[in-house]
Amino acid sequence: MYNGLIFEKSSPGREGFVCPRRDVPYADPGEVIPTEYLAQSPPPLPEVSERDLIKHYTHLSNRNYNVDAQFYPLGSCTMKYNPKINEKISRLPGFTNIHPLADADEVQGAIELLVNLEKLLCEITGMSAFTLQPAAGAHGEFTALLMIRAYFNAQGEPGLNRNKILIPDSAHGTNPASAVMVGFETVEIKSDERGNVDLENLKSHLDETVACLMLTMPNTLGLWDEHLDEIIKSVHDAGGLVYLDGANLNAFMGITRPADLGFDIMHTNLHKTFSTPHGGGGPGSGPVGCIAELVPYLPNPRPVFEDGKYRFINNFKSIGRVKSFFGNFGVMVKAYTYILSLGAEGIKQTSQMAVLNANYMKEKMKGTYYLKYDRPCLHEFVLSAKNQKEKGVSAKDIAKRLLDYGHYAPTVYFPLIVEEALMIEPTETESMQTLDQFMEDMRKIDEEVNADTQLVIQAPHTTPVKRVDETLAARKPVLRWKP
Repeated sequence: MYNGLIFEKSSPGREGFVCPRRDVPYADPGEVIPTEYLAQSPPPLPEVSERDLIKHYTHLSNRNYNVDAQFYPLGSCTMKYNPKINEKISRLPGFTNIHPLADADEVQGAIELLVNLEKLLCEITGMSAFTLQPAAGAHGEFTALLMIRAYFNAQGEPGLNRNKILIPDSAHGTNPASAVMVGFETVEIKSDERGNVDLENLKSHLDETVACLMLTMPNTLGLWDEHLDEIIKSVHDAGGLVYLDGANLNAFMGITRPADLGFDIMHTNLHKTFSTPHGGGGPGSGPVGCIAELVPYLPNPRPVFEDGKYRFINNFKSIGRVKSFFGNFGVMVKAYTYILSLGAEGIKQTSQMAVLNANYMKEKMKGTYYLKYDRPCLHEFVLSAKNQKEKGVSAKDIAKRLLDYGHYAPTVYFPLIVEEALMIEPTETESMQTLDQFMEDMRKIDEEVNADTQLVIQAPHTTPVKRVDETLAARKPVLRWKP
């Protein structure tokens, strides 16, 4: 039901607040600010009562999809439930009332948390050290690539020739953007018929110009590369580094460690894997970990425990600061709480359940929707609506129709190597009943495709805003209300 804009509820003379009585002398605005800079009329804001204001925004909040109320099978995003204990701990006065400019001696507990979180991330990943500064996954990629460039530049002339980053076509889409921002050239590596990196294609590009291979593992198909050992060895033999896009760490944390597999540097997402708020509930955090050889290049300053107290140090080889102060501290408190709550066994079980849920759904749905790579997946899988497309219904149409069933849609049209892709990640926090209901509704949509394609093509039918002219919306967007 359409509830109206706040402007449409405006009525002259209504007020939603009362100003306190003035306790300073009155001054004529014209005496303080030049007259030409004064507005000639009040701003055209809506005039509503406090009650109307509360009703309006409460209604809007109830219309929003959120991870506490709905299923978010958003592939590649790990939209898991955020335990409320994380929020409670992060709101403790000792965390919320400290100032980022406070002297280190006054915030020993906060620095201790940063040091301990870094140790836990090192234990989970096998890396030698982490920086907690990056504010998101792509920011982590950018930071790691700056470190890689600094590492090779420090080697002198041979290192300066390494200006290429190899990126598989099954990688996350931010990888090439981050590489270009740092000044590298990017080279796309093809996938083979089983969704692995094509070894012959990879080896054809390995030479003295390659700085790094950026590998998403498991890849965006939700698949573990069957040739991972050979891939990493080949890049190392060519003198390059191997970077892990750790956005999919939820698939294997506690089971195996990236450093043990041969990765040199990585980022992880606290707002994905370690259950801090994601997206609009952010902000995020994308810590970067590395092997010992790359530690000198980590961003300054670094929290440490030395001479009996916690403090920050700087390294002269560092790439410098990449985030104001020390990163998004509140997010780190939540991640630290999450890891301590689960413990080592709980961390492992989290990944096991995520993988189990994904394979359960994949096997149940692959008869209704096309599965291009039919082999065991990890935490997510990619179906295709190409069969439905032959009947005139696209993956986008199916995503729109899911809104009528009360579900958030999977990621669509990504990765690009799957036609009409539907990328589904159930996470470990959803019950079998939730998964079964989603699969049943996807089956019903397929039946609708066969019985009444217009029902799906014209979806959604239950939302305040229906289909829009996407071309017009992109070229001539309406970004503000006008009377």
